[in-house]
Amino acid sequence: MSARLLISLLTMGGLGLFLSTILAIANKKLKVKEDSRIKQITSVLPGLNCAACGYPSCHVYAESVVQGKVGIGFCFVGGKTVQKNIADIMKVQVEEQERKLACVRCQGGERECKKRFRYLGVRTCEAVNQLRGGDKSCVWGCLGYGDCVSACPFEALELNDNGIPVVIEENCTACGLCVKACPRDIISLIPFSQKVYLGCVSEDKAKAVKEVCTVGCFACTLCANPKITPGGLIVMENNLPKILVERIKDWKDLNQSVARCPAKCYVTRGEDKGEHNEN
Repeated sequence: MSARLLISLLTMGGLGLFLSTILAIANKKLKVKEDSRIKQITSVLPGLNCAACGYPSCHVYAESVVQGKVGIGFCFVGGKTVQKNIADIMKVQVEEQERKLACVRCQGGERECKKRFRYLGVRTCEAVNQLRGGDKSCVWGCLGYGDCVSACPFEALELNDNGIPVVIEENCTACGLCVKACPRDIISLIPFSQKVYLGCVSEDKAKAVKEVCTVGCFACTLCANPKITPGGLIVMENNLPKILVERIKDWKDLNQSVARCPAKCYVTRGEDKGEHNEN
């Protein structure tokens, strides 16, 4: 080996060693130490990385809590226990939030809503919805292939024999994964104290609704009539009655609205929703 080549190799090696040392020192000096609370919060979270809180993972949510970007009460899966643990770590007061619950805003199953065609493709709501807007005659309602059931990690949803998902309330954590999974946007999260909700999302006019579903709301406005529902508790919006939940002090005030609805559109929680009377 020539002296010139040896000198070149030694020079390059020495330069590499020098630069590596500089980088190692810089990394040690400039390294940002992670707040220990992030690890502590991550350890008390469920670890499902379900993204129901709006963040891609439990660790990212923990970082956001420590950085003050989000409150401590957004881990719906963990509920009050996790919320209290995070509050203890962050040394803050527990934010009191009412429990929420998923509800299915459609009752038009196989017995109530006609089919437009026989579907033989992939058995998911997302897939059938891509084909001419689905096989149901109602282009608003539940398709009945159970994407929401598959999305729920807590077995809080099941399809009944009429092809409509039913919420098992004691299992529901209000994580919102079923809401995201539904291509028709018929599943909502409601306050646990809400006893009544409208089981229809169709904004079509009366004739179009009656042609396709026996339990669809055809905007008769009867429930919004002050003589039936006093105090302006129900208003009409986009051909649908809207319950003003914040105004209701006693859910019995809606008893007449529920009883006199000609299409039986309202759902009272706790009652059997499997059968409907045709009008």
